[in-house]
Amino acid sequence: MKKTILTLGIALLTVISAIAQEGKPAVKVFSNFNYSLTTAEGETAFKEFEIKRAYLGYQYNFDDKLSAKITFDVGADDGSVYTAFLKIAALSWKASDKLTLNFGQVGTKNFKFQEKSWENRYIAKSVQDEHKWASSADAGLTADYKVSNNLSIDAQVLNGEGHKNSQEENGLFRGGFGITYTMSDRIALRLHQDITPRSTYGDSDASQHINTLAIAYNGSSFSLGAEKSKMMNAGNILDNKKDLLSVFGNYTLSEKYSFFGRYDNLASEEDWNHENDGDYTAFGIARKMAKGVKLSVNIQSWIKAEENAEAERTLFMNLVYKF
Repeated sequence: MKKTILTLGIALLTVISAIAQEGKPAVKVFSNFNYSLTTAEGETAFKEFEIKRAYLGYQYNFDDKLSAKITFDVGADDGSVYTAFLKIAALSWKASDKLTLNFGQVGTKNFKFQEKSWENRYIAKSVQDEHKWASSADAGLTADYKVSNNLSIDAQVLNGEGHKNSQEENGLFRGGFGITYTMSDRIALRLHQDITPRSTYGDSDASQHINTLAIAYNGSSFSLGAEKSKMMNAGNILDNKKDLLSVFGNYTLSEKYSFFGRYDNLASEEDWNHENDGDYTAFGIARKMAKGVKLSVNIQSWIKAEENAEAERTLFMNLVYKF
């Protein structure tokens, strides 16, 4: 059945590409080779080749105001066989020069700003995405409004289950509101709040809130970004709190080569989620092989917050190609 879904998706994209004159097909593939650097003495190091993710998409413009986009997401996140999911199936309406509405299965606003600033999604997800604080796509409605050349606001109302799950029986929506302020051509700030309402009303139940502050700097030869996010009433449980911090940067060495580094910290107040807390680091070099093709060699590390925990280090060779 999974192979059938994937085959039908590819066939659909091929047919649309052949008949449409104002559309644009797109393919993006993330792959890697990884080798464990923390193997115990006497054991064989774990190593593997992975096709981590493949996106098959198509965008069609009906006119200068209406457009549609469809994207299939093919991956094997849990080590299972490759499965195709419908990630994006959205209609976009440019209602005015200032207002744009998106309806259907849409890209969410929770961490898109940070992901764009990070620039290296093919190497690692942005921190909220990695720790499943939110999904990159969901069924619902989003709105973007340009207040001025420097200021824009956005809002979203979503099922809240992500693009791989259907709406839960409680029928509650997940909402969000964001503000992006571009201080100059090089510096931008973003504030975002995400709200997941409670489905029950016991003494320990509460709506979950995620508050995020992010900043991005783009210079002529380097870029920097940082995100600080706080989850209040995590899992809709009163007073459960989580914190995320992510700091990252990219430095251009030449036309083809760049160096990058990143540090993430995940913490829970009063250590209620201590077994999942820890620190992540990544650093390496990337090379532009050709237009749409990029290769990186890097080392990634995760160390749990538990006492006497040892770092788990892995050597990666990541590759992305898109056309």
